[in-house]
Amino acid sequence: MAQRRGTPAEVRGAGNRTLHFSIRLPKALVKDGKGDLRVRYGFVIDQDRCIGCHACTVACKEEHNVAVGVFRTWVKYIEKGAYPNVSRHFGVMRCNHCDAAPCIEICPTSALFKRDNGIVDFDNSRCIGCKSCMQACPYDALYIDPATSTAAKCNFCAHRVEANIEPACVIVCPTQAIVTGDLDDPQSRVSRIVATGKVATRKPHKGTQPKLFYVGIEGDLLAPSMMRPEPSAMWADHNPLSDGRPATGDDARSAAPGSARIVYDVARAAPWGAIPAAYLWTKSIAAGVPLAAALLLGLGGAAAGDELLLGVASPLLALGFLAATVVLLIADLKQPWRFYYLITKPNLRSWLVWGAYILMIYGALALGWFACGFFLGSIPPALAIAAAAFAICSACYSAFLFAQAKARDLWQSPVFIWHLLVQALIGGAALLIIAAVALGAGPATIFAAARILLAALAIGLVMILIELALPPMSEDFRRAADLISRGELSVRFWLAVVLIGTIVPGGLLAVGLAERTRALMAAAALLGLMGLWVFENIFIKAGQAVPLS
Repeated sequence: MAQRRGTPAEVRGAGNRTLHFSIRLPKALVKDGKGDLRVRYGFVIDQDRCIGCHACTVACKEEHNVAVGVFRTWVKYIEKGAYPNVSRHFGVMRCNHCDAAPCIEICPTSALFKRDNGIVDFDNSRCIGCKSCMQACPYDALYIDPATSTAAKCNFCAHRVEANIEPACVIVCPTQAIVTGDLDDPQSRVSRIVATGKVATRKPHKGTQPKLFYVGIEGDLLAPSMMRPEPSAMWADHNPLSDGRPATGDDARSAAPGSARIVYDVARAAPWGAIPAAYLWTKSIAAGVPLAAALLLGLGGAAAGDELLLGVASPLLALGFLAATVVLLIADLKQPWRFYYLITKPNLRSWLVWGAYILMIYGALALGWFACGFFLGSIPPALAIAAAAFAICSACYSAFLFAQAKARDLWQSPVFIWHLLVQALIGGAALLIIAAVALGAGPATIFAAARILLAALAIGLVMILIELALPPMSEDFRRAADLISRGELSVRFWLAVVLIGTIVPGGLLAVGLAERTRALMAAAALLGLMGLWVFENIFIKAGQAVPLS
């Protein structure tokens, strides 16, 4: 054992009596002469010792006043085998205090930060409640505190560590299954366990460098995508062979030797819902309208006399959908009145911050486009080029933001950036066609926009189908993609996105171009916008459907 020392402390006992006692602490916790902690703090959880008593969960809730329904640490149960040869396994789940924490990188206001001692902590006074950290954490460790509407998680009981007291979960564990200490101190117990024992970490392929190590944990607990939840946890429901008949279907999978079943876990809701999907949709249109207009101006596809459409209506539409995008972004925050922290307290590593900067510059360029079109009757080429460039940036920066959401494998696709660009062209060209028909624009402009929309629909469909057909980059990606192609989201995908949102409008555009029918092209544009809306919702939902813990 590492050298320890006693530290006086006091807690409230029964009847509000103050109890005085000493807690022995690892030498690694002792401060140097300058008052700085010289440690890289980490956890080892010995699942061979763990009895699944939930003492750590209760102590954590009491120590931090954690609300009902949310958890900083929790115990997960799984069962394996078939009756009567069944085994139960426990896994203690919590923040991994990663050396390369993705939650810190994506947090737009630096509300999450790493202390000098390696603890990943949070400052809820800076949190805007964007929930992006929840999408970045592969371990499902973060939640939104219902009392403060800000993100929270295990912070290693940092206030106790500063007072040279061990975390609450360590103190209460009846079997001493939780070990803490300095991972860089070769004399510490935790360091010796990691160096000499057989330890495992959760999802090391994510590159987060977690500092939570497990001894003796069942492998299936580290790979949640390999398990499936049970409709009931009653033992009588898991005896498919008791009546002598062979098990079939789901029962066969439950009865298969070595199969894992989740029998106790905590509820985890998807952080993002319809608002982020709507945000992607409105942003695609806001970026796409001037982009399509710039293509028409640059390629000479616009008819003479359509200055009202291209010089005034298109930037106005872009500004309107950009404003809707900003409203949706703020509305999805748990602390919407802190939205300006993106500017006043920015974390320049977060693509949420860079996205805000890009949208502001793009909005200014769109406003300049409108001013030139309204007052001058023409758009300077330099302004059109700059606006088109920032329209592309506005459409595509979300690919880098979603790439920082390392927990969601579906969103890590290297071609996602091209999806966003094509979606912007679909949304922009479709809305430009509708505006052109409404304003009575010349046929040359409408037909040119229709060709852009037809090409974008075809390219977008091919890209989606190829990506779904290619070998998956991971099991989580495969399960999310299967939800879209053959699972519970497949009807909406094949019917609303592929058929009604792509194939039908593609056919209407082809007929409309051949017969020069404006009504058909306007109908195709409306269907294209609908298909884009449904796809954004499916994409957001499928990405979050695969369990993380």
